[in-house]
Amino acid sequence: MPERIRDADDFARRGDALYERVVKPNVTVADEGKFVAVDVDSGSYEVDVDELAAVDRLLARRPDAALWLTRVGSRYAHRFGLGQGRGAA
Repeated sequence: MPERIRDADDFARRGDALYERVVKPNVTVADEGKFVAVDVDSGSYEVDVDELAAVDRLLARRPDAALWLTRVGSRYAHRFGLGQGRGAA
């Protein structure tokens, strides 16, 4: 098994790179908005509308997975804060 990535920036870069190289070519328009759980050590992944279902399935296959979570068609799994046009009056 490869050595675990300890640096958060390195972990994020690896998660994003695996999504682009391994996952993105295999998802369709029908997957838009679904969650993707990726094991950054192996490249294994699961896609589901429910983030916990994706994570649970991946962990069932790879119990020691180093999890990276994102969404199909988005840079983030979740966004916090005010959306466009929702500022204070």
